[in-house]
Amino acid sequence: MSGLVLTPVRATFRAVAETVVPETATLDADGWREMHDLVEGALSSRPESVRRQLVTFLRLVEYLPVARHFHRFSRLAPASRTEVLSRLERSGRLVLRRGMWGVRTLVFLGYYTRPAVQEALGYRAHRDGWSTRRAPAGPDIVAIDTDGGARGS
Repeated sequence: MSGLVLTPVRATFRAVAETVVPETATLDADGWREMHDLVEGALSSRPESVRRQLVTFLRLVEYLPVARHFHRFSRLAPASRTEVLSRLERSGRLVLRRGMWGVRTLVFLGYYTRPAVQEALGYRAHRDGWSTRRAPAGPDIVAIDTDGGARGS
């Protein structure tokens, strides 16, 4: 599945990801492939018009800094990249703010939903919710009396 939507803007997406979640800079080729596959999977259910808007927005991100920094986004230093993205997320133009937050959300999805990252963070969510978690044993459990007061159990 790797490469469908992000292929023409792969370098820009990677630069945005490394700016938004600096830990992505440590990903190896397999980690990036997994991240791209997760994002592509999320985009596969979106309308073609949304996928085109994403590519257009990432192209805008790539070339917008040329006027101020004389370099494309993917070739900027990290501090300059942060400045560019910060300006976009605070832009007076709603379409730019939405685009930035949408791309940021995709970066979060691609990085934080990877099983290795979830394990490293200790993330234990389960589709069955809280019922899958073990309740702590001992006096740390607090029960509520019917009159509204708390009592240890």
